[in-house]
Amino acid sequence: MPIPTQGFPLAAAVTPRLQVVSHVDSTNAKLGHDAAADPDGHPHLSVVVTDDQRAGRGRLDRVWTAPTGTALAISVLLRVGAVKTADRGWIPLIAGAAMREAVAAQLGGDKGEKPAARVSIKWPNDVIVGDGEAAAGRKISGILTEVLPSDPLTVIVGAGVNTTMPTVDLPVPTATSFADLGVEVDEDRLLADYLTALRDGIAALAVSGHAAVAEGITSHCSTLGTEVAVSLPGPAGGTTLRGRAVRLDAEGRLVVESEGTEVVVSAGDVVHVR
Repeated sequence: MPIPTQGFPLAAAVTPRLQVVSHVDSTNAKLGHDAAADPDGHPHLSVVVTDDQRAGRGRLDRVWTAPTGTALAISVLLRVGAVKTADRGWIPLIAGAAMREAVAAQLGGDKGEKPAARVSIKWPNDVIVGDGEAAAGRKISGILTEVLPSDPLTVIVGAGVNTTMPTVDLPVPTATSFADLGVEVDEDRLLADYLTALRDGIAALAVSGHAAVAEGITSHCSTLGTEVAVSLPGPAGGTTLRGRAVRLDAEGRLVVESEGTEVVVSAGDVVHVR
C-alpha cells in the first residue's frame, strides 16, 4: 500500500519538519546528509519517512530491505545537548519504548486497554509481538540509532516497521507485520503516536534524567528475567554470552548473570532462548 496522497496530517502536527519521500536508499543517511548541510533547517524532531527504502541498515551492519509499500522507514533527528552524557545510552531504549507504545495502540492497546497481543521491547529496542520467547515473540519493528558525525550533540533514530507486508514476504519466521496479524494499520496515527512518545521521552530524559524513563522501559522489556544468548560485537566478536538478563544499569546497559558473575553488555545481538 503506497503512502496516502493526503500525507500524514496527524504526524505533521507533532514535528516541525516532516519530509515524505517516494523512495530513498536510506532515510538515516538522507536525514544525516541534509541536517549536516542545513542544520538550521532541521530542528529537533525533524523527520524523513518513506515506504520504499532500498538500502536500509540495521544493527551490526545488517541490510534492512522490504518490498515497496509494505513497511515504513522513519528517521527522526534529535538534538540532545540537554541530555546528560551518562544518560544518552537511554535514547535508543526510549525510541524502542515509543514504537512499542505506537504499535500497541494499533493492536487495541490505546486508552489503557490491553492490546490483543503482548507488545514488548527486546533489548535494546526491537519491538516484538508475542510473549518474548524464541517460539512466540516476533519482531515487527527494529531501530538503529546513530550520532551525526558532524555534530556529536545530534542523534538520528531510524526505525523500520512492517505495516502491510504479507506473511509470504516476511524475511524470517521470527518477523511479523500488521497485515500478518490481521490488522489494518493507520500509518498516520502510528507515526504520530511514535513521534509524540519519542518527543516526550527525550524531554523527560533531559529534564529529570534516566530515573524518569527507566521504570516505563523496564516494565515493557521482555528480555529481563529471560535466559539469553548475546552475540558480542567488537574485540569480543565471535563470542556468545549466555545467562539470565537480570536488569538494566544506570546507563541503560543490559546486565546478564552468567555462571555466577554479572556481565554488563553495552551492545550485542540478543536472542531469547527461553
